[in-house]
Parts: sequence; structure tokens; C-alpha cells
Amino acid sequence: QVQLVESGGGLVQPGGSLRLSCAAPGSIFRSYDMGWYRQGPGKQRELVAVIARSGNTNYADSVKGRFTISRDNAKNTVYLQMNSLKPEDTAVYYCNAGLFAVVYWGQGTQVVVSS
Repeated sequence: QVQLVESGGGLVQPGGSLRLSCAAPGSIFRSYDMGWYRQGPGKQRELVAVIARSGNTNYADSVKGRFTISRDNAKNTVYLQMNSLKPEDTAVYYCNAGLFAVVYWGQGTQVVVSS
């Protein structure tokens, strides 16, 4: 059973910042692309950002310029720095590890953006 352990969610005011973390087993982290997805109330799960093993990144249009994904290879951890948060960013955020057809998910961490 592969475990991706997320942390860092919480309640933040509009315009605020949060940093999400996701720790993965080393064997997974070294071989897989890592990403963050989110699922808002009444919405389908959607891609937020992904970082490849090479370090290349890709972002959803809705978060470009506000969110930054990064990976620390020494700690087997991927981060999502979220700035200028908006109420529409409210969602459960899921960490994802993917390699071709093999995908692993974390348990999710709640982010609520509200005044």
C-alpha cells in the first residue's frame, strides 16, 4: 500500500497564503511525476499543478501566477505554495503520483478560503 501523506491545509482569508506538503516513499518519489489535484464542493476533481521528475511544471490556468509547485528530492516531498488565495480555491486538495497508467492518491487535505 503506497501512502502519500498530505499536510498544510486549513482556513485562510482571501488574499492569504498556504503551503501544502506531500511526503511520498522514496521509491515512488524518484520515479513518478508528482501533482496536486483539487475537488471543490459540487465539482469534479481537477488538475492544479504537476511537476515531472525532470522538474518541468504545468499549471491550471486558474492558478497560474499564484501557485507554485516544487519538489525536494532530499525529503521525498512535493509542495504547493498557494498565494493570493480566492474563495473559489476552496476545495479538498489531493496529492498524486503518476507513472503511465499507475496512479496513487493521498487522502486529501481541506483548504477553505473565507473571510
